[in-house]
Formats: sequence, structure tokens, C-alpha cells
Amino acid sequence: MTIDSDILSNEEKISFALRSLYHRKGYAPYRMGKFEDYELYMKNKDFLPSRELISFTDTNGRLKALKPDVTLSIVRSARPEAGGVQKLYYDENVYRVSESSRCFKEIRQAGLECIGDLDEGCMAEVLGLAQESLRVISDESVLSVSHLGIVSGMLESLELDAETRRQALGLIAGKNLHELRQLLQERGVSGAEGLLTLASLSGTAEELLPRLRALGCAGERVEELRRLTEGLDKSRLRLDFSILGDMRYYNGIAFQGYVRGVPSGVLSGGQYDGLLHRMGKKGKAIGFACYLDKLERLEVKGHA
Repeated sequence: MTIDSDILSNEEKISFALRSLYHRKGYAPYRMGKFEDYELYMKNKDFLPSRELISFTDTNGRLKALKPDVTLSIVRSARPEAGGVQKLYYDENVYRVSESSRCFKEIRQAGLECIGDLDEGCMAEVLGLAQESLRVISDESVLSVSHLGIVSGMLESLELDAETRRQALGLIAGKNLHELRQLLQERGVSGAEGLLTLASLSGTAEELLPRLRALGCAGERVEELRRLTEGLDKSRLRLDFSILGDMRYYNGIAFQGYVRGVPSGVLSGGQYDGLLHRMGKKGKAIGFACYLDKLERLEVKGHA
């Protein structure tokens, strides 16, 4: 069957191209319904971008919710064989509060998850596929990568209390160095210059890896970051330590993708072993999602 690409929206063209990419790389399709048990999302609400859910009572009396996320469902159903890896991709609609209108919106996502006995090769593959996904979307793209182990190591060295740590993470994510410095001074935190420098870092791997070593960041984490990014297209790669997730779930590599013409990130992902373990699973997990609803106004490259 031949599909006339002229009748497809940009969102549909990109969706087809991404699914083809993931299928060629050996990922299997994952399908799910429109809703899940409300309890799944409430137990893991901190993992969600918004705690606002569309919920309803089913005919059997169970409370359900229109799915705001795909990763939680995949993790709950994942059954990788012992010592093996389960590789899945998806193209699904989720239901979230829109960043612009602040109203609920049906949002299309395409992405993948890699779960199980992962080694660095698996992690690097996912980062590579994130970069390839951005190239599918636009010739002008960049993947920004962080390592949460480096950030958390720096925070642990300062022995911050829980509330100060929480506020510091928020300020780092917002690139608000002035208020971060003020917060640490008000709390009497000494030796914070390393954290302030780390929070300000953004640039190429060649520029920043030596600076991370000079800051005294944990050598094994810096070397892991180097190994995981060395096979990526350096012209489309930046290191940026303001990229953070909820560290109760996320660890290791975290990343976001940007394309010219879209003011916010169009791809987001990272390593989330904490979520896997919280749901009673062993091993490691990493994945990402592309936010197709943000791409409708882009001029899409021709895809075979």
C-alpha cells in the first residue's frame, strides 16, 4: 500500500518516520488502552509532569484515569527475561494539562523504553536513538545531556538538609544561579562554589569534561558520561547540568532535545532505575519521549 504523504500532517509524517526508525533498530511496538487504574498514577504522581488527572468511575466501581503517561504502564507490564533486555517503542496519545492553555489536552507522543539487564552499550544506544529522533524531526537540533549522579554527588558533599536540597535542585533546574547562591549563603553552607560552578556549566563535551574533573566530581561518573557520549554527533551535543528529574526516580543520564523553531524541548528522557525498583522490578531502565504535538508548525523533511 502506498501512502500519499501530501495528505499527512507534520505530526503524522514524523510519527511514521520515528516508528520506522525504532522498528529497524529492533524495538517492538507497545500498545495500550486510553485509561489505566487511577491508583497507578497516584502512587507515582511525582514521576508525572502534572498531578492533574482526568478520572472517572468505571461500571465495576473502580476508579480509572485517562493515561497521562506511557512509561508507567510499560514499566508495570515489563517482563524482561532474566539477564535479558526488553526493548519497546510506542506511539500513543496521553492526556495532560497544556503548557500554553492550562486546559486538558490530548497530546501525541512517540518514544521508546529499554528495560532489564542494561549495560553501557544499551544506554549509549538509547542516547544515539534520541539524537537520531531529533534528526528525523529537524536538520537543526541539539541533544542536551546531564548526569544526575554528578549533581547528586556534589549536593551530598555539602550535607544539605532535605528542604535546602529541594530548593537548590529547583533553582539549578531553573538556571537561577543568583538565588541559588543566596539560598546557600542564608543557610550557612560552606564550600558551595563547586556546586555553583557545576550548575552554570553548559557546553561541548570537549570543553566541559576537563572542567568536571577539575571540580573534583566523582571520577567514575565523569568517565561514564564520557563513554556514553563519545559515539554521538558532537556537533549536535551539549552537556548541561541544569537538566534534572525527580531524583527519587531518576539517576544517571538525563537528557532533553531541542529543534530550531520550537521554544521548548521536543524530546525528554533519562535513566529511571528508581521507578523500576519502586514498582518491584529488578535491573535498569532508560527511555525517552518525543512530544509530537509541538511539531505541527515545523516544516518537516521528506521521509521515505
